[in-house]
Amino acid sequence: MTAAGRRRNRLLSWLAKLGWGVVLVSVSAVLVLRWYPPPTSAFMLRAQWSSADESPHDRYRWTDWEHISPHVMLAVIAAEDQKFLKHWGIDFEQMRIALQENRRRRLPRGASTITQQVAKNLFLWPGRSYLRKGMEAYFALLIELLWSKRRILEVYVNIAEFAPGTFGAAAASRTFFAKPPGQIHADEAALLAAVLPNPRRLELGRPSAYVRQRAGWIRGQMERLGGVGLLDDPRFGA
Repeated sequence: MTAAGRRRNRLLSWLAKLGWGVVLVSVSAVLVLRWYPPPTSAFMLRAQWSSADESPHDRYRWTDWEHISPHVMLAVIAAEDQKFLKHWGIDFEQMRIALQENRRRRLPRGASTITQQVAKNLFLWPGRSYLRKGMEAYFALLIELLWSKRRILEVYVNIAEFAPGTFGAAAASRTFFAKPPGQIHADEAALLAAVLPNPRRLELGRPSAYVRQRAGWIRGQMERLGGVGLLDDPRFGA
């Protein structure tokens, strides 16, 4: 074998080991978070690094499923991903619709599922590059494989940003409603979910007419989905 061939083989061997290493680390990280609360997230760290006078991490407090109002869980599904129980992390139909609509829209519409948003918030960075979307799809499929739907939703409502520096339903409910997340009623839950598409422009503290209109639509969708009884669906798992 020539020297060039040996170098090529060494490079391919190194790349293969690197690839397997990345897979092993990512699988291990996702598997651990199946049972343990995330200590932070990529988005929390990014917000912390970009702000000299704010500490977003200090405003994140993990709260177990049992201590979060079921209205919050239902509102998030109604607002963000009504097919949550029907897909494996990626909603290809919504992606197709978004691609068609975005040809005519000035501001593109996203089509990320709750699982994709968990993957992005936990492990990745904001943006629309093909690399980021590819990694998001990989982590979303991995999360769907290793977690239950209940766990995915529990993690999402704990790490989602509801206002600049305010991560999770516990921080948001105490900051904006002066109550623990377990006491949030349906209308308040709809208002929380209404800002999720863009919590840095849609304000919870002073909700605009658009935010209130969106909250009203979410409230109607919560009823259409069957109310909090939806959370008893066996597809949520343990």
